[in-house]
Amino acid sequence: MLNLSVLLEDGARNNPERECLIFGDLRLNYALVDMIANQVANLLVARGVAPGDKVALASPNTPYFPFVYFGALKAGAVVVPLNVLLTPREIAYHLEDSGAKALFAFTGTPDLPLGERARTAFEQVDSCEVYIDLPAEPGAKESAVAGAETLWAALDGQPGTFESVRTEADDTAVIIYTSGTTGTPKGAELSHNNLLYNAVCSSELFGSAERDVFLAVLPLFHIFGQTTQLNTALYRHAAIVLMPRFDGDEALALMEKEGVTTFGGVPTMYWGLLGAKGEHDLKKIASTLHTAVSGGAALPAELARSVKERLGVEILEGYGLSETSPVVSFNNPKVKAKTGSIGRPIWGVEMRLVDPEFNEVEGEGPGEVAVRGHCVMKGYYNRPDATAQVLQDGWFRTGDIARRDEEGFYFIIDRSKDMIIRGGYNVYPRELEEVLLTHPAVSLVAVVGVRHESHGEEIKAYVVREEGAELGEEELVAWAKERLAGYKYPRLVEFRDTLPMTATGKILKRDLR
Repeated sequence: MLNLSVLLEDGARNNPERECLIFGDLRLNYALVDMIANQVANLLVARGVAPGDKVALASPNTPYFPFVYFGALKAGAVVVPLNVLLTPREIAYHLEDSGAKALFAFTGTPDLPLGERARTAFEQVDSCEVYIDLPAEPGAKESAVAGAETLWAALDGQPGTFESVRTEADDTAVIIYTSGTTGTPKGAELSHNNLLYNAVCSSELFGSAERDVFLAVLPLFHIFGQTTQLNTALYRHAAIVLMPRFDGDEALALMEKEGVTTFGGVPTMYWGLLGAKGEHDLKKIASTLHTAVSGGAALPAELARSVKERLGVEILEGYGLSETSPVVSFNNPKVKAKTGSIGRPIWGVEMRLVDPEFNEVEGEGPGEVAVRGHCVMKGYYNRPDATAQVLQDGWFRTGDIARRDEEGFYFIIDRSKDMIIRGGYNVYPRELEEVLLTHPAVSLVAVVGVRHESHGEEIKAYVVREEGAELGEEELVAWAKERLAGYKYPRLVEFRDTLPMTATGKILKRDLR
């Protein structure tokens, strides 16, 4: 038996009064967080959610995320985290594809009306039977979303104790949606074992203090934040400072106020820390901050040097994917780290380089990175053909191209296919192209990533109009914005009469880049 909820339950048993979640003026200890998660588990059982059923969760970094996440796990359900920027069409797709029976969604704010979008999607999906609103106001019994029931109203009268469902180590705990490299999003099935081992290994790689405080600004619906911020912190019985939206000045203020020891972010967040304009006691911040982790995109060496000069901490770079829970390799400060490298495989994980025929590449390479070990997903949910394309003899083919030095450090040199990483978010051109092609004035389109100073890459669409059609750049961008999540839609559009192609009609995206 193994249930990932043990991460929260162990802290509640052994350190019940220790601070667990810090969110604005709210300071919740382990016992209270575990009790609310128990109430959520009881609620799910009362509403007919059975072990193995899917529970979708759309929430920014607020206490609601761990409440529902661990409550669902306790009930034996499978958590399906959703990006809070998804449109109703995209939310509905995820609900239908996963067969989610319940959806918990944050009400939202005027600039992020998530609840309205989620409710619209919920009403379009027959399989989803339970909708619970996560209100912006703590304890609110009335919902701002028409026809919705708030979590606090639903939990009224639910017991605060619950015996977690017996799940096996290989049972699916979480389904993380990713496109892999192409096409519509696929759900990577991550087991209780996958996620627990990754949290334990991450904890061993990070530094530690007598009182550890994690600043969780990476979205918890993303596997990077979920493992390295939420689950790793709970494994340590640490405090988690929840930050719903990144702001450099606010992040530094929280580091100073709460004595943050561990920070994880994508490179653009470190740029944000350096660009903060407010007055901050950097010496005080540096006195407690012992671990800074970067992932999601390549970390520029100059950025790493600047952060070390200002905050006194060396940024440690790692590598992972949604399909690998996510951490595969890391620069272990206890052994050796190399700037520009993604490090070496973590404990219990193997990496190798392979050619297109899956033959092992000896020496430096380059080659495609293949991974084997406890971190590798079970497969893509209800996608046996897609699973077979990436899993072979226990090895997961990442699609990323790397080289390897004589000490076993890996260096990513290219990404397979055409995936774009914008501000740490993976964006898959084919999905965008399929949406853009539904515009009546668009005849042909190719989406690529172009270099951007702060986001790493920006999304650009090269478009061929239908003959005689009149369509402007701003008009197409606005149209796409209504149909795609905020991190996906193209900000740049260039109209052309033709696009470069091979003799077989394949668009030459490398020429467009």
